[in-house]
Amino acid sequence: MSFEGTQKYIASKELQLAVNAAITLERPLLIKGEPGTGKTMLAEELATSLGTDLIQWHIKSTTKAQQGLYEYDAVSRLRDSQLGDDKVHDISNYIVKGKLWQAFSAEQRPVLLIDEIDKADIEFPNDLLQELDRMEFFVYETRETIKAAQRPIVVITSNNEKELPDAFLRRCFFHYITFPDVDEMRAIVDMHFPNIKKQLLNQALETFFSLREVPGLKKKPSTSELIDWLKLLVAEDIPPEALQSKDGKQTIPPLYGALLKNEQDIHLFEKLIFMARR
Repeated sequence: MSFEGTQKYIASKELQLAVNAAITLERPLLIKGEPGTGKTMLAEELATSLGTDLIQWHIKSTTKAQQGLYEYDAVSRLRDSQLGDDKVHDISNYIVKGKLWQAFSAEQRPVLLIDEIDKADIEFPNDLLQELDRMEFFVYETRETIKAAQRPIVVITSNNEKELPDAFLRRCFFHYITFPDVDEMRAIVDMHFPNIKKQLLNQALETFFSLREVPGLKKKPSTSELIDWLKLLVAEDIPPEALQSKDGKQTIPPLYGALLKNEQDIHLFEKLIFMARR
């Protein structure tokens, strides 16, 4: 198995090395980076490139590690017992398989995505240490041990909202996706808009990167937001000249709502533009 990116996903040499190293070491790949830098998409395209299934576990603030293993549906069993249903005598009918169980029992080695692990409680990563290490867990209700038929390729993403425990970090292969430079971003855009006018792209990239450099922004525009903005510029047939004022100075870009996502950043940018023009 070797990952080199796909037609839809440009992976840097460093990212390719990280993915392939994690597969070789059979360790979870922990991916960090700014929101919108393609962390989740990496797992999707990795599964595509390897021709295998992707099992996605999207983490929320209320998610518990046990849910990834299995859940016992006691309420359904109680209801069925009141109705006299015969299946109530087999407790396995009320065991709901979690994402890890699905990955462990897959016929073909899958890619398991644990997405945005930092959203969960601080104990969540520690609660998965043994299962990710041994690739097995015990089901107390049925008195059986579930072992992985083959070790899944585990990709874990984090937006750095909270620190992860050291014990968990030691078990992962870590990679931070750095934000693309102008040339890398141009290659990414070319995948989405192969026929975009060069002058429009040049001016849009200049505006985008200068906007990211504005000091004090609460949320810098990301790759996904640039793609959305370009899609709008192309759809509305916005000329390159509209992205810059006649005197060559920066101006408020058209359709800026695709780039700036909160009112504080919009007010800050407008204020800086106004001050620059005085």
